[in-house]
Amino acid sequence: MSATHSLPDLPYAYDALEPYISRQIMELHHKKHHQTYVNALNAAEQAYAKASTPKERIALQSALKFNGGGHINHSLFWKNLAPAKSEGKGNGGVLADGPLKNAIVSAFGSFENFQQQFTTATLGIQGSGWGWLGVDPKTHRVEVATTANQDPLLNLVPLVGVDIWEHAFYLQYLNVKADYLKAIWQVINWEEAEKRFAEATGSAKL
Repeated sequence: MSATHSLPDLPYAYDALEPYISRQIMELHHKKHHQTYVNALNAAEQAYAKASTPKERIALQSALKFNGGGHINHSLFWKNLAPAKSEGKGNGGVLADGPLKNAIVSAFGSFENFQQQFTTATLGIQGSGWGWLGVDPKTHRVEVATTANQDPLLNLVPLVGVDIWEHAFYLQYLNVKADYLKAIWQVINWEEAEKRFAEATGSAKL
């Protein structure tokens, strides 16, 4: 059985997010950590396909969830980052006027309130996990959410996910998560988030 999942290419160079996320972190995070999730997910799926008893299949659930979530979450993460507008490199960090910005202001009162709530919730994660801005596909309301470990966001459609595992920031920000969370706003790809919001709410232009 051939490997089903593969490591996606980054949509920018490894050093494109500097100074906010270093080339060293991006290379390690993408080539080593994400590749490990891909390899382990493929191995777990192959083992699952060969498993002949319920007990064997149950034993593989945690590996499927952890590595599958790691692959899903990181595949989203790379796309929701972009070179910083503040550095003259791209459009990272800029949320243009439009449906997503309106939804954020409607839900949180202001973009700044949203950032504050997102940071507070994400800093509150015990251990490793992810901070999310998601949208409820039924109500079209945006919400801040967190997931533990590599659990994917299941109850909302993810618009922006921020990796709060130490491998995402430690080499540059040491254990100061708040500094990393402050910096990452400069490289959030709001155009990608806007696209996901349109798809989730059915407001994509035909």
